[in-house]
Amino acid sequence: MWDEAAGLGGLFLAAFGAATLLPFQSEVVFAAMQAAGAAPLGWMLAVASIGNTLGSVVNYWMGRGAERLKHRRWFPASAGQMARAQDWYGRWGLWTLLLSWAPLGDAITVVAGVMRTPFWTFLALVAVAKTGRYLVLAGVLDRLL
Repeated sequence: MWDEAAGLGGLFLAAFGAATLLPFQSEVVFAAMQAAGAAPLGWMLAVASIGNTLGSVVNYWMGRGAERLKHRRWFPASAGQMARAQDWYGRWGLWTLLLSWAPLGDAITVVAGVMRTPFWTFLALVAVAKTGRYLVLAGVLDRLL
């Protein structure tokens, strides 16, 4: 029981970290746990999805605060980069949040915050995308194992 809880806690942390701007890979942890039967698949899906979604929420709030910090010398994006990101998001819209599971998805979630996407809309779209990714991963792994 403790091993299962520790494994799920590690999966949560990996999924949370993977959704932030940190270089984590939660899929490897998820796959290893699924292959080992370390926890019930439903719990793994819920924990990974919630952790990954909450990591994106951190990105969203960082984006919301970015506007007031953009004139600082240490700010990681130039005014031109910020303008391009805002133009891109304005053109393609909030539906790009359904790509938040993809490699550049972390940047999309930050831009959604900068663009002041309504929080509950953001949360719903990101939760669908993140959960869908883990469902597909679990299905593929189930066929391979």
